[in-house]
Amino acid sequence: MGLLGMILAAVLVAVLLAIVVVKYLPLKLRWIASVLLLVLTIFLGYKIYYGIMQPIIFNKNKVAKYAKVIESLKIIRDAEVKYYEVNGIYTKDKAGLIKFIDSAQLALTVTKTVVEVVNTGGGVTKEVEKRVTDTTGYEPVLKYFKDRAYKTMFKIPGVKGKEFEVEIGTVEKVPGLVVPTFLVKTAKIDILKGMDQSLVKQELEANASDQIKGEFVSAGSLQEVTSGGNWPPSYDKNSAKEDE
Repeated sequence: MGLLGMILAAVLVAVLLAIVVVKYLPLKLRWIASVLLLVLTIFLGYKIYYGIMQPIIFNKNKVAKYAKVIESLKIIRDAEVKYYEVNGIYTKDKAGLIKFIDSAQLALTVTKTVVEVVNTGGGVTKEVEKRVTDTTGYEPVLKYFKDRAYKTMFKIPGVKGKEFEVEIGTVEKVPGLVVPTFLVKTAKIDILKGMDQSLVKQELEANASDQIKGEFVSAGSLQEVTSGGNWPPSYDKNSAKEDE
């Protein structure tokens, strides 16, 4: 029963009780009715307060749960991006990705423009500009994951025994150009387990710009070339404040 239904039911009971008191209850017993009305008033006040506060409390707890999940998604996302920089593909091998962070090296490159003299024939030459990329050294991938919990990044915070789902695929960005893609996700219903079911149902249907849309919290996509997450900017702002 919703809050409005409870209020209407309480009002109806109060009216019926008042009718009974006036018509049938002896004067010396009317104190019983007064006690019942007091109890009903307290109950109704509690239900109104709870009905107002419940969505506020739900939203606060929801944001706290999502923030931890998103932090793990960011670590996985960043690991996939670094893996792509080295290998030209993404991976769904969870243990392999952790090992990659521990041991892989990223090439440090510098790109410069050089001018070459090209013989076009007949003794005629012309200068042609070319962009050349040189490798100047290497750095460990681990450098980018210092003080980040990458060893446990696939475990969903607050959801015992479950890990993020990782999928990889390809998308034809333009005709003839096929680009690798990845998707990391987890179901909202698992994150919000144990919370008010009616509010969880509303959350699964969320579609506002300041909410995480749909039934999953995710990073990346199998339908388009992106490494972004489906959460609103507020989660990134809160994360930045914590880092400061």
